Parts: sequence; C-alpha cells; structure tokens
Amino acid sequence: MKVMKVELIAHHVVFILLAAAVQCQVNPEMCRYPLGMTGGQIQDEDISASSHWSESTAARFGRVDLDNGDGDGAWCPDIMSEPDGLTEYLQVDLRSLHFITLVGTQGRHADGMGNEFAQRYRIKYSRDGSNWVGWHDRKGRQVIEGNRNAYDVVLKDLEPPIIARYVRFMPVTDHSMIVCMRVELYGCQWLDGLMSYTIPEGHQMIYRGLDVYFNDSVYDGASAERLTKGLGQLTDGTWGLDDFLHSHIYGMWPGYDYLGWNNKSLPKGYVEMIFEFDRVRNFTSMKVHCNNMFSRGVRMFRQATCYFRSGPDWEPDPVTFRPELDRISQGARFITVPLGDRTASAIKCRFHFSDGWMLLSEVAFQSGSAVYNTSLTPRKHGHPTNLLPGEDPFHKVDDSNTRILIGCLVAIIAILLAIIVIILWRQVWQKMLEKASRRLLDHELTARLAVQTQAFSSLHSSLTSDSGSTSNSTYESIFPLCSDYQEPSRLIRKLPEFAQSTEYLGPSISPRALASSGLDGAPHYAEADIISLQESADCYSITAVNMNLFSGTDSSMREFPRHKLTFKEKLGEGQFGEVHLCEAEGMQDFLDEDLSIEGTNESPLLVAVKTLREDANKNARNDFLKEIRIMSRLRDANIVRLLAVCVDTDPLCMITEYMENGDLNQFLCMLRLKEAAGGDKAEPEEEEGESMVS
Repeated sequence: MKVMKVELIAHHVVFILLAAAVQCQVNPEMCRYPLGMTGGQIQDEDISASSHWSESTAARFGRVDLDNGDGDGAWCPDIMSEPDGLTEYLQVDLRSLHFITLVGTQGRHADGMGNEFAQRYRIKYSRDGSNWVGWHDRKGRQVIEGNRNAYDVVLKDLEPPIIARYVRFMPVTDHSMIVCMRVELYGCQWLDGLMSYTIPEGHQMIYRGLDVYFNDSVYDGASAERLTKGLGQLTDGTWGLDDFLHSHIYGMWPGYDYLGWNNKSLPKGYVEMIFEFDRVRNFTSMKVHCNNMFSRGVRMFRQATCYFRSGPDWEPDPVTFRPELDRISQGARFITVPLGDRTASAIKCRFHFSDGWMLLSEVAFQSGSAVYNTSLTPRKHGHPTNLLPGEDPFHKVDDSNTRILIGCLVAIIAILLAIIVIILWRQVWQKMLEKASRRLLDHELTARLAVQTQAFSSLHSSLTSDSGSTSNSTYESIFPLCSDYQEPSRLIRKLPEFAQSTEYLGPSISPRALASSGLDGAPHYAEADIISLQESADCYSITAVNMNLFSGTDSSMREFPRHKLTFKEKLGEGQFGEVHLCEAEGMQDFLDEDLSIEGTNESPLLVAVKTLREDANKNARNDFLKEIRIMSRLRDANIVRLLAVCVDTDPLCMITEYMENGDLNQFLCMLRLKEAAGGDKAEPEEEEGESMVS
C-alpha cells in the first residue's frame, strides 16, 4: 500500500513538473473564477442592453444575486421576446480578452414580486466589438437550457470555452413572453493576447479502414481552403492524447483532439500558420503540443521558422528552431520554440514535416507588453540588443525567466517532499494508534450480568444473609485498564446528545442509578461506572438496570395520531432533536390497561414529546429508534414511561409521561430549598417545622 502511494505521488510530481515546464497560459479546469457581475468588478457602464422596460429594470440590474433594493431585481427588455426574433440582448464588456468557461443565469425574483426568467438562451461574443460570433457546442448546438424558476442560479459549462471581450446573452422562447435575466461569467484573463490564427484546413487520414478527421470543428472564423480570422481547438486548453485515435471528449470521432496535415497534400513541405495579437508584444517563447506516434507515420516537426510583424510588412530575418527528434518515445509532448524577445503584433510560423503526417493540438505564447526606449539605437535585423558578438539569437532564452522557472521547480519539489514526509509520519503514527487500540480491545472493560437462579425466583421468596452479600451480586468484577496506556481509544464514537431543560429530564437511562432497597433483598438498581470501548451498532449501554424492570422481550409500540398533539412550549434542545411539552387528546383511550394514566377522557393530557430533526444523520436516527425500543420495555412506577410513538413519517417522535416536578434530583433539591426557607422563620415555628419534617 505504501509503495502504491509513493508511486502515485511520483506520478503527480512528474505531472506538476511537466505542467510547470510547459507554462501553459490557461487551464480550463482551474479557470473558473467569477469575472465581476456579482462582486461588482464589472462597472455599470460596462453593462448594456438592446432595450429595457424601465429604469428599474435597466441593464445594470442584470447581475446574479443582486439585492440592493434600487431596482426591480433584473434586466427586462422593453418588448416581449418572440420565437422568431433574437433582437433583445444583455451585453457585458470585460475590458480585455478573457477565457470564459462557465456562465450563470437567474430570473427576476424581487423578493417574491417577480416570476420572469429565461428558459433558454443563446450566446454571442466578440473580441473586437465588431465581428460577432454565435457560440455552439462541440456537436453544433447553439441553444443553452436556462432557468426553471426565478430565484435559482443555473450554471452551464461552455464546451468549448470562448475567448472574448464582449459577451451577449440573448433569450430564446417558443412563444411570446416577458423574459428577465441576471447573469454572471466565469473564467480568467486571456494572457496570450492571441486574437486569431490562420491555418490550412485539416486533412483526413484513413487508418486501417477507419476515417480519422483532423479538422478544426470549433473554429469561430471563416472556413474555406484556409481557416481565417478566428480561434479554435489550438487555443481551447485541451491537449491531445498519445494515441490520436482517442479523445479527451466523450462521444467524439477519432482524431478530434488534433489538427493534422499530410505531407503529400502540401507540396511546399511545411504548414504555414499566422497568429495575430491584440497589441505589440515582446515574445519570449512559443509552446506547441505535438503528436509523435511514428509507428503510424506521425512525427513532430523537424524545424520551425517564425517571421515577425509590427507594421504592415514582415521583417526579413526569421527565428529558426530545430528540435531534437525523438525516435524512442511515441508520447505526445510540448515543444518550446524560443522567440528571442522579438517584438511583434503578428507572427508567421512555418512548421516543416519530418514524416508523412504532422499533428498539433495546442499552441501557447509567453509574452509581455513591448517597452520602447527611444534613447537606444534601434536593433538591426531584429537581433536582441543584449546579445554578445558570435551568440546565436535563435537559441538564446531569457535568463530571468529561466531563473524564475528554476525557482518555481525547486519550491514545488520542496513542497512535495514535505508532503511525502508528512504522509509517512502519519502512517507510522496511525500504526502506533492501531496497535494501542488493539491492546485496549483485548482488555476491554466488560460488565456481565450475573444471571443467577435467585434473580428469577419469586418476589416473595426469602434469601439467606450470606447469599445476599456475595453470590447475589448483580454485576461481576470490572477488569482494570492496563497501566501503560490509559487514554480513551480513538474508536469511541460520540453519542447523540439531547440537552434537557430544568423542567424535564429525558427518558434516557442514567449510567449511575440511585439504589433503592427492595423487599426481597435483591436491589432494584446497581451502581457502577461502565466504559465500553468497542465500537458497535449498540450506541446505548444500559447499566445498573434490574431485570425485573423489563416487562417482556417484545413490547409493541403504538402509533399515535400526530394531529391530536398540540405543542405548548419547548422544554429543551440538543444536537439532533428537541423536547416539547404537548397536550395529547384522547390519550387515555389510546393506552393499554398497563399504561393507564390518571385523568379524565374529556381533558387533554400533558405529555413530553421528544422529536428527532429531519436532517439528523443515520446514526442518530438508529440511536433514536433504539431508545424507543428500550423505553417501550421498561415498566416501573419510579421510571418515566413511554406512552406512544409517531414514527410513520418524519420527524420521528416519542411520547412520554410529563414530570411536573422534574426528575428525582430536582425534586429533592426543591424540597431542601423549601426546608431551608422554613428554617429561617420565627423560633416558635421552627419546632413545628422540624416535627413536620420528622
């Protein structure tokens, strides 16, 4: 088991180190933060709409969970939504490009005054504010299922995610109706700054009679012989598997995760891609995820040549990078192409074939805002200004980024080593505790009832003085704990507690009963402290209870109608339930003869009702039913009796006698207080008071 855990941790270490080395800009599984509609980071002026019904339903009120009392609770358009029209929308401006993975919608509730919501809607988005694209999922569906009421927030994953600055929510209806919406966006900032890429259309492979399509099915730009002015699978944050016939996405066709091209279909021997960005940036490197299953004719590119453009023309001096070809491992991997801190707003890269096919699944860029210093002489031919003579500008990587990466890797390794040490230490300590627990269980405290012939003899039979002091002991001896370990075992489970008020003490049997003298010489109660260390299904241990208290082994519990109970006041409250004082109508007719209670049939009877909360866990529920079974078998004038139960439906209830004077302890305390108060009276009355007490 320990070896498996260490191997699992090692796999996680390799994965984290790989992810850190790749430095991808976005991870869809982690990029799920609210972008500011609820928290207020998105300003009112950044929220607009096609129209609004009134100022109190303007676009600025279309925020999820908005409850500031200023408006009417949501954005509502001026006209009713029609089935054939998508003219009404709520628009959010994020001020910069964001990677959006999740959306949330809500209707207009307005503290119960509103009931308008969007059952379905569509999303349109834009990166520049002029070209709008309709979102669709991986299977081409555009309509998103929305709300079913006006108050719940419904979250929907966007698969694939979208990269946008502007987002529009457009209600969709199947008949004319009024629709109101509140929205929230979830994701993170798009640090790449990539606005679009232009690539050739993907090709089709026939592998052993199986059609494998390597096209970009979620591309949001124009599609012809080349894909232009859009983004798609190369920026969706999903890496392809080692085997390109399989996919991360369930139900998709073989080859879905990759874009692929055949060397024979491109006579120039390379695939040309153009990447356009939001502004001029200083590029450090480019990460390209490639497949390398050379057993099927697929290999990583043998050379990447990248040109840069900050104005209308491409710079003449490119960056060339030749990765070392891997002829051993067929695993997919990221290849880092250093870009030499070149400044540009667009990059054109040519990836040269090294085999029959080339498959790519993800492209990411590491860059920062370009900083211009007019005091320095402009660079010639695009070479970095910090290069020494004779250095290769195409293979030099920024030292500052390298130092940061090394520092991060060292910190991650130190944290993982600390976690491994903590896990191993916990395992050693857990074994020590388990060993100590087994020793405790071997010497468990037991209190066995000494069932003797005298215990079941007639109540009128007489016992000898010797047997009354020795052989008629209700309990045998209690084994002591071993001296080297006397802490309570961690296996002990806390029992459910029901705190009682001072007016009423619950029917649970006390572990230290009061001893009373019996006429037959056998005590009704035995006094002993019993600790049960073995965890079992029996959570209640009955101690010091004489066998004569039980009337039988199968006492029925009758169901009392709930509607005949009238709650008067709460007597106490515990962790899992409450105790109430109630009036029970017709209780005298309901009870058996052995449970008859003094009183008239016309007047209701005061009873104590102990209830279990509906949200109580399974253990508390079982303990409650177990207590009912125990109480139903007790028959003694000195113990509160169980009258009836209500267990057909929740909440579970047990109905017991109500003690007006509290329990025995409270009664004796009140009696002592009365005696003390009587002692403070005048001297002539003191003698009379003492004679009354005697």
